Amino acid sequence: MITIKNLHKSYKMGHNSLHVLKGLDFTINDGELVSIMGSSGSGKSTLLNILGLLDNYDEGEFHLDDLLIRNLNETKAAQYRNKYFGFVFQSFNLITFKNAQENVALPLYYQGINRKKRNKIALEYLDKVGLADWAHHLPSELSGGQKQRVAIARALVTNPKVILADEPTGALDSKTSYDVMQILKDINNLGISVIIVTHEHDIAEMTDRVINLRDGQIVDPEEATKTPSYV
Repeated sequence: MITIKNLHKSYKMGHNSLHVLKGLDFTINDGELVSIMGSSGSGKSTLLNILGLLDNYDEGEFHLDDLLIRNLNETKAAQYRNKYFGFVFQSFNLITFKNAQENVALPLYYQGINRKKRNKIALEYLDKVGLADWAHHLPSELSGGQKQRVAIARALVTNPKVILADEPTGALDSKTSYDVMQILKDINNLGISVIIVTHEHDIAEMTDRVINLRDGQIVDPEEATKTPSYV
């Protein structure tokens, strides 16, 4: 499904350059539940943005379903995002003036699906995450866990092949975090690949495989826990 070879990414900072990803190599197969773990500044969010076609890389190769992904224009990137990915974020990214059903239905609006059909589909997905009774509530009327369930339903509504979750439990308490992770595991059991970026060890341990990042490189678990030399 996803193959990364010798991936590099740098950002220009004035006259200098910050080398964020330094030659990553890994594969994520269809139906895997994988976490990408690292401390702040390790490069995990940059990597997730590249995987989700929200950013380009500088060197190396990124294959998605045997397609070489490189230097896509925004139109093509959007087409691939809509075909392959659903996104879940720490901050939920719900539209505050739309109710839960309308938030979930939004991706279907951009696909040109009529209002009656998209609302019906959205309600079905809210039911899958246990929130059908909250369909007409605004985000301000929902708890953090409920907001994340709405966000997960929204990510699923287009039938993606991969869910990309950026710190999906970062704003939640422990019990709610485990509830959300169970939903993501249930989704994975349906054959959908799930990639979770996290800095929480207990969350990473709930996935099938952990990719540990440290200073833009993949390291073994023991190396990932060592204190950087510059601290």
